[in-house]
Amino acid sequence: MNFQYLYGPVPSRRLGRSLGVSPIPPKTCNFSCVYCQLGRTTNMTNQRQEFFNLQDILEEFKAYIKSGVSQFDFVTIVGEGEPLLYSRIGELIKSIKAYVDKPVAVITNGALLSEEKVREELNESDLVMPTLDAYDQRTFKRINRPHKSISFDSYVDGLISFSENFKGKIWMEFMMVKGINDDEESLRKIKEIFNRISYDRLYINLPMRPPAENWVTVPEKEKIELAQNILGGISLDFLEEEDFYSSIEDDLEAILSIIKRHPMNQHEIESFLDQRRCENKNEIFEKLEKDENVEKVQYFGLNVYRLTSVRR
Repeated sequence: MNFQYLYGPVPSRRLGRSLGVSPIPPKTCNFSCVYCQLGRTTNMTNQRQEFFNLQDILEEFKAYIKSGVSQFDFVTIVGEGEPLLYSRIGELIKSIKAYVDKPVAVITNGALLSEEKVREELNESDLVMPTLDAYDQRTFKRINRPHKSISFDSYVDGLISFSENFKGKIWMEFMMVKGINDDEESLRKIKEIFNRISYDRLYINLPMRPPAENWVTVPEKEKIELAQNILGGISLDFLEEEDFYSSIEDDLEAILSIIKRHPMNQHEIESFLDQRRCENKNEIFEKLEKDENVEKVQYFGLNVYRLTSVRR
């Protein structure tokens, strides 16, 4: 089966096997983070709308569940940009929970949590994973490059307000970028803001997949350890623990459907093809190399493949 709005399950160190739901078009976001693995935002907006018909998404979800094609641990609403821009996300979450007895997570940059209506809609979810990488307007603009209508103060206030009333779990995420937010002074300023937010876990992320800007890189080990000590968070590394999955029968199309939302290195692709007992791996790689919509990036000594244009 070919799905337009669902993908995976994909491996996640935090969520196990995660079935993704993407209710927004590719690279549609109110941030254009310098470290984004999907590249620069091409549709910068802070206007919420029903990008795709809600019933179409739900019909596809029901078809997936009925097929029983693969087991998963979480349903994760994230996709290819900022999911809170989807104006019917509350209804989407509530309907998904009516169809399946699995927790629903939302991965978000958190900017729209400044709106009370959005905070109320997220009350339907079990887990929300917002991001905070900066400590003032300057670092906010330098790292996250937000839509011009978003101020750092309103962003932080939204995170705090949401955390005070949300009944589910909140796992905060912090992306370390070498030379910007990895020094002791920056980390202590960020810690002061985290102290104002009520959360259950804090994950320290590293730009381990090719970022939007090629000057972005991983801080030294000593800086990562410093961040763990100051922030009290859990550092995530590059390794994946489980296998990628796709219900698409054609091997090449299956890979393309994954890398549209989640870049894969050559070892992950080889493992994925081995899992599917593919006998023409070299041919698949040759087609990936020739596909003008696929970008191959050298990163940490690996060939990483990601999609550079829309293939819906």
